[in-house]
Amino acid sequence: MKRSEINRIMRENLDFITQMGFHLPPFAFFTRKDWEGLGHEYDEIRDHMLGWDITDYGHGDFEKIGLFLFTLRNGSLSDPNCKKTYAEKILISDEDQYSPMHFHHSKMEDIINRGGGVLVVEVYNATDDDGLADTDVTVTLDGRVMTVPAGCKLRLMPGESITLPPRQYHAFWAERGSGKVLIGEVSMVNDDNTDNRFYEEQGRFPTVEEDEEPLYPLCFEYPRAR
Repeated sequence: MKRSEINRIMRENLDFITQMGFHLPPFAFFTRKDWEGLGHEYDEIRDHMLGWDITDYGHGDFEKIGLFLFTLRNGSLSDPNCKKTYAEKILISDEDQYSPMHFHHSKMEDIINRGGGVLVVEVYNATDDDGLADTDVTVTLDGRVMTVPAGCKLRLMPGESITLPPRQYHAFWAERGSGKVLIGEVSMVNDDNTDNRFYEEQGRFPTVEEDEEPLYPLCFEYPRAR
């Protein structure tokens, strides 16, 4: 992705977040120059990859296959001294913008429609060899347990949520004609480097082409404290 595209996506979605009445923490607005002057007191943000996360999954077509994320808080699966066992993100999905089919080996998460349009979530069980099973899927929607067919596309209205256990495949997007969706994610510790299993092989983080200065650094771009 070009840096200019990433900057544009940040600006556009900051406007949407403001319209939705949501507020990001102060570190969201630290520039790269700001980060160069920050010490080890900010290492939790650096080490746990909090902050801006904009991805096209390596496809080069963010509008069709992509996702906007901002990680607000997160623990660590690898640091025994980290006592934080949970994570929280805010996501934005645009109309027909596909977030590819995947599951998490360890993480259980709630995906919540925080406002805007209709969020569509497609679900499958995983087979023993990580394929898509044709068996019925047990899902929990706002505390209601129900069984749906494999590949069911569940429509979540604003305020509604789904609980996704480990190894339950899911993909999601904003329904065409409904507008973009502000999505909340409340989960166990998140580790995008080890815990994701995509049904079809693809990247998780973008390759960035530097055609202008970054508005704010992405979650994997922070300079280390001196």
